[in-house]
Amino acid sequence: MALETLLVKVKTAVSNSFDSVRPSKPNLLKMPSLKSNKRHVGGVLAFEIAGLMSKLLHLSHSLSDSSIIRLRNDAVSLEGVRKIVSNDESFLLSLACAEFADNLRILVDSVSRLCLKCQDPNLRSFDPIFRGFADSGIDPNRWVLSGPKEIEACDKKMERYVTLTAALYKEMDELSFLESRLRKTLHHSNDTKKQKKAYELQQKIFWKKQEVKDLKDRSLWNRTFDSVVPLLVRSIFTVLARVKHVFAIGNSVPPLSRSLSSSALVYPSDQNQNASSWTFVSGPLKSPKLEDDKNNSTSGFFEFHCNLLNPPPRTLGASALALHYANLIIVMEKMIKSPHLVGLDARDDLYAMLPNSIRSSLRSRLRGIGFSASDAVLAGEWREALGRILGWLSPLAHNMIKWQSERSFEQQNLVQKSTNVLLLQTLFFANKDKTEAAITELLVGLNYICRFEREMTAQALFHCANLNLGLLNLQRPC
Repeated sequence: MALETLLVKVKTAVSNSFDSVRPSKPNLLKMPSLKSNKRHVGGVLAFEIAGLMSKLLHLSHSLSDSSIIRLRNDAVSLEGVRKIVSNDESFLLSLACAEFADNLRILVDSVSRLCLKCQDPNLRSFDPIFRGFADSGIDPNRWVLSGPKEIEACDKKMERYVTLTAALYKEMDELSFLESRLRKTLHHSNDTKKQKKAYELQQKIFWKKQEVKDLKDRSLWNRTFDSVVPLLVRSIFTVLARVKHVFAIGNSVPPLSRSLSSSALVYPSDQNQNASSWTFVSGPLKSPKLEDDKNNSTSGFFEFHCNLLNPPPRTLGASALALHYANLIIVMEKMIKSPHLVGLDARDDLYAMLPNSIRSSLRSRLRGIGFSASDAVLAGEWREALGRILGWLSPLAHNMIKWQSERSFEQQNLVQKSTNVLLLQTLFFANKDKTEAAITELLVGLNYICRFEREMTAQALFHCANLNLGLLNLQRPC
């Protein structure tokens, strides 16, 4: 009887507290009032800002000394990149710079909308001020962080906000789950076990609400726009200054106290040349201009660099085939590693993935080839040749999948992944004809070694069957 009375109290307390204490659902349409003097971030905007901070931190780390040196020594020097993308180092570096600029442009668009919710008139004018800084290098409000200590302090503050806001998101999700379980449990209140479980859930919900309240106070949830947005603004200005410093764009780049070693710097081969013609300090590289100086001077920083990311004709990006060919190459890679496991159904599925252009070239290559594939030396040569092709082609295919998955991960998570794959390391800018020629070569070799494996298996089974038959004949009585 006492337990039933307690249950009634629990029901009453839960019904009265759900609406008042339960975390509010994210609502994009419900924004803080423009007339409020203390405009808190709150709601879904806290999570959006945490996501922006995470992306900015990731972009900043991608421009560190070690990352730029890795870009110089590894990404631009990939064998596959040189074979089917370009062997022009200045062009590849211009693509890297353009992707950094494009990623920053996307963040700027989001931050510009948040700045309009601030009271500070300078923050509300962020967009035109930033565009002016991008094109001319003029920083009227001195928003570029001036030294390594300021940069480190800003980064740590944003990292703390990201961590706390991500924890808040997790706790709110768990609280919502517990409340849902409690509602279901209360529908079966006649069961004694269910009554006890309802009481335990109520206790968990109580403590979970305390954790949520504490995290709201410490995270972005209860911060004002005017206290949070400046962190984003100053970080964006500093990241752009870093891009300009690393790639030496323009003559009015503010000096950064965060020094780069000379091996991590990228300089233009000629100050009078187009901004997309780069070289490293160690060993100047002369390369043709990608655009006329006139076109560069009449377009803004973002317009010019982001236009470089438009894939040229006869590339996989322009044909919308980069991701499809990446999956195709990875499937073939698995088959080549284990040809004895490739059945007829798998071969049919692979053939169905081929576009008409590759089917046509494959038929031409296979025309006139005999049905026998019993030459072990030739099979070994094919395995070696396929290994060499996959050695430079497979990394680009895997990078294409990784690049795409990172973008999907960004949409679903507050915290950014630590990996950083650039488009120039993928199949996006790969020459379509060269890539299809390599894929066709893989298919021809795969066809031979699969037939060789089947013939060797058939011969082994035939030999085994004859051996068993001979044993049976020996065992028969005369």
